[in-house]
Amino acid sequence: MSDLGHVLVLAGGLSYEREVSIRSGRRVAEALRAAGVDVETRDTDATLVPAVLADPPDAAFVTLHGGAGEDGAIRSVLELLGVPYVGATPDACHVAFDKPTAKAVVGSWGLHTPDSVALPKETFHDLGASAVLARIVDRLGLPLFVKPSRGGSALGASIVRSAEELPPAMVGCFAYGDTALIEKYVQGVEVAVSVVDLGDGPVALPPVEILPDGGVYDYSARYTAGRTEFFAPARLTEEETEACAAMAVTAHTALGLRDISRTDLIVDASGRPYFLEVNVAPGMTETSLLPMAAEAAGRDLGILCRGLLEIAAQRG
Repeated sequence: MSDLGHVLVLAGGLSYEREVSIRSGRRVAEALRAAGVDVETRDTDATLVPAVLADPPDAAFVTLHGGAGEDGAIRSVLELLGVPYVGATPDACHVAFDKPTAKAVVGSWGLHTPDSVALPKETFHDLGASAVLARIVDRLGLPLFVKPSRGGSALGASIVRSAEELPPAMVGCFAYGDTALIEKYVQGVEVAVSVVDLGDGPVALPPVEILPDGGVYDYSARYTAGRTEFFAPARLTEEETEACAAMAVTAHTALGLRDISRTDLIVDASGRPYFLEVNVAPGMTETSLLPMAAEAAGRDLGILCRGLLEIAAQRG
């Protein structure tokens, strides 16, 4: 049994990724119970603060995705309540959750990241959409990848292979956020590298290669069993694997993250990895990448999560 008293798993929330968060929370809670931890799962509604004040947990594991789960807001509330938690601080979340800002930070540390433009909806409309989009195509070339500057699960994201596809891609993107990130699309092997720190510094788990059946790792491909083929560890050379691991650990460090993260990247034909984005609350569902990486490393998910919670509890 664990030395922890009872712990809180936060899941649900009101973001577009609510259902994914519920599945993540369920899996983490089941894994922790199997590892001998007394777990309570709660949504982030009006009952949360009174419940925590009445029975403070030893620590919390945040499995909220998007919105308040990754922008630091719920972590700020946990700090106000005096509840230690697994994961990055609010300040680090603010930086990591905003993709253009995260790209700028890791770029300053020497990591390669695709050329891009961040375009707020107001600027897009005020300057004339067609003129702005034409300049983007001239500047970055085709194909492009369009996604909201915040959020996850590939909601509002799409590949643009022709100039005619760019306007509808922007409209779809703005349905999920006020700023679009338009990147030069890098063709290559899509890889996710999870990083964990159990007290001896951040360590990369084996990279997971992602091969969606339709060629695009969209929401359906992410969360529908059988839609995507995964390879854990990824089918990379030793040099490529080491480069991906180094990139993920560097991104984790550069962004000031803590305990756990997942970096998404592309390895091009020359073997060079490109940073795409980082997740401060990685998915934990049955089709999520961090649990696959943990299994490939021979780590039990429940014991891993218990270790992270014990570290958080020690921080007080």
